[in-house]
Amino acid sequence: MNPSLMLVFPLAAGLFSIAGTRAEDDGVTPKPPVAKKVPKVEVVHGDRLVDDYYWMREKGTPDVEAYLRAENAYADALLKPIEGFVAGLYDEMLARIKQTDLSVPFREGTHYYYSRTEEGKQYPIRCRKKGTLEAAESVVLDVNALAEGEKFMSVRAYEVSDDENLLAYSTDNTGFRQYTLHVRDLRTGKDGPEGIPKTTSVAWAADGRTLFYVVEDHAKRPYRLYRHVLGEPHEKDVLVHEEEDERFNLGVGRTRSKTYLLLVSDSHTTSEVRFLPAGDPRGEFRVLAPRVQEQEYSVEHRGDLFFIRTNDKGRNFRLVTAPVADPRRENWKELLAHRDDVMLAGHDVFSKHLVLFEREGGLPHVRVDDLDSGGSYRVDFPEPVYAVFPDANPEFDTKVFRFNYQSLATPPSVYDFDLVSKERALLKREEVLGDFDPENYRSERIHAKAPDGTAIPISLVYRKGTERDGKNAIFLTGYGSYGAAIPTAFSSSRLSLLDRGVVYAMAHIRGGGEMGKRWHDHGRMMSKKNTFTDFIACADHLVAEKYGARDRLVIQGGSAGGLLMGAVLNLRPDLCKAAVVLVPFVDVINTMLDESLPLTVGEFEEWGNPKVKEQYEYMKTYCPYTNLAAKAYPTLLVRTSYNDSQVMYWEPAKYVAKLRTLKTGPNPVIFRTNMAAGHGGSSGRYDRLRETALDYGFVLWQTGITE
Repeated sequence: MNPSLMLVFPLAAGLFSIAGTRAEDDGVTPKPPVAKKVPKVEVVHGDRLVDDYYWMREKGTPDVEAYLRAENAYADALLKPIEGFVAGLYDEMLARIKQTDLSVPFREGTHYYYSRTEEGKQYPIRCRKKGTLEAAESVVLDVNALAEGEKFMSVRAYEVSDDENLLAYSTDNTGFRQYTLHVRDLRTGKDGPEGIPKTTSVAWAADGRTLFYVVEDHAKRPYRLYRHVLGEPHEKDVLVHEEEDERFNLGVGRTRSKTYLLLVSDSHTTSEVRFLPAGDPRGEFRVLAPRVQEQEYSVEHRGDLFFIRTNDKGRNFRLVTAPVADPRRENWKELLAHRDDVMLAGHDVFSKHLVLFEREGGLPHVRVDDLDSGGSYRVDFPEPVYAVFPDANPEFDTKVFRFNYQSLATPPSVYDFDLVSKERALLKREEVLGDFDPENYRSERIHAKAPDGTAIPISLVYRKGTERDGKNAIFLTGYGSYGAAIPTAFSSSRLSLLDRGVVYAMAHIRGGGEMGKRWHDHGRMMSKKNTFTDFIACADHLVAEKYGARDRLVIQGGSAGGLLMGAVLNLRPDLCKAAVVLVPFVDVINTMLDESLPLTVGEFEEWGNPKVKEQYEYMKTYCPYTNLAAKAYPTLLVRTSYNDSQVMYWEPAKYVAKLRTLKTGPNPVIFRTNMAAGHGGSSGRYDRLRETALDYGFVLWQTGITE
């Protein structure tokens, strides 16, 4: 061994050591860091829980940071053989992107708003033009300028005042998703003195001087609404409302009609809305309907009515109206009844039309109701698997609805849809440079059978001509939590997999929302393990149906999908060749026992509360960190971010350290931490693309494709 190439990271505390070499130099396999065990014991319901790696929570200490950097060095050494391949993938992916581009402008008030990108710049430039698209451009917010000197930059709030002179916006420069609120005078381009920390949502009153904003508590829970008047010190802002129940988050916004401010307080199962005329900022918010446990509702406005989506009569929601003058539940009038087979996922209200977002058979649908005639119809979409989202629709008095349509084979396409004539106009389709042709790809929807007989949808896309001979590489992804329906959306980067013969699959497992609210119910709390067995059934089905080979199957999940990966690999370590595990929620019990952490208390309604004995015992049967064992796990690429506020970096760090002490066989665990990012990874578009190139390079490498 060449001592000049040895990687040594000594620590005074002796918390870990690492020694290895660059494999390409002398053929010696690098050795991973070995984390010292410092047992921390906790007794829960008579169980003695021992956490050997609790010390990794000490963020900012030299020991922790040195350990993470040692892991990064080890990852670099293991990934050295594909470094050039990954760089080539990045160039290939970048070559498909129109780097200097423009979004479709939309009108709000007297201005057209849009964003544009410039080649070589990481962030968008947000602009507007007054009156006509031929007018001179005014830059509203150049995110590249905000990012100067920063390793990370994210913009959250972006609200223009009614008089169109002021912009309320918020920024995060760490990735911790902790935002500071600023107010910019768009006439001068200068920011005011606000700089209000820890803000989440924000809304203007109609006077253009009063700003309502919500701030976080110690656990990053949005809990207090303040009223700020421009020109006054924000330290003297008035506390308007405080949400004391730690299960609930606050959010403030405006109705599309601009008539009312809405203050929403909701948990994972229950909601309550307050309203205030936007022209009366010093008035008192009124409760629309008091909260009732296990009942959710959301509100829009038109004329003298509120339009309310609620699940008070069934899990899949119905639609009712209520008089603004007296919106109590006893005055609700049903417009659309609850349907067992159709999920009412959302509603937009315009001056003469109602646009409903539904889910049926695992697919999204758009329904239009004429509020004058009472007529109703659905918008047709051409493909068997697709995604559709509302685009920018800020204007209330309009007959045109803008939506974004895409699929696994069709790039994002922005349409204006005439709600009266039903004609649609394609305004822009994302340009994929090179020789891309959507006709070269085929998408389909198939179903696997879960152990209890439930049919689980799987969405697939692959390049036409790919033989179904049981030999292909498969890349299977999944999520299955929070009732989130993962969209079957397009990715130009994914073409680098498809063009190399990889079959890409999405498992729409229970715990998600693809099949309605009950689909979520059957994969949360005391039914959570359905999520994992559903995913395993999907993987087995793909192999059995000869879409690809078991020894060329790679699986991926992130965040709660990382929990999915950890649980699945404990149950079936033979399921796949490799796994990509991103910002994974793998230390379920320890995290849910710590109510000081962000999200914990609110998510008792998703995972359960381990302080309740029955829920603890169930959680203990699947928690990935708890259930690691002496098994031959597949090769893993685990990625996280140091400033993640949703899944703390120490969860994957502890998971990897413990896994290495238990796993059998030669397959490595590669662990990399982005030291300057948060839950979503890097903020700059080029940096994010490099992360995707690494993930896809790993997938291809593990399936035997390196060119």
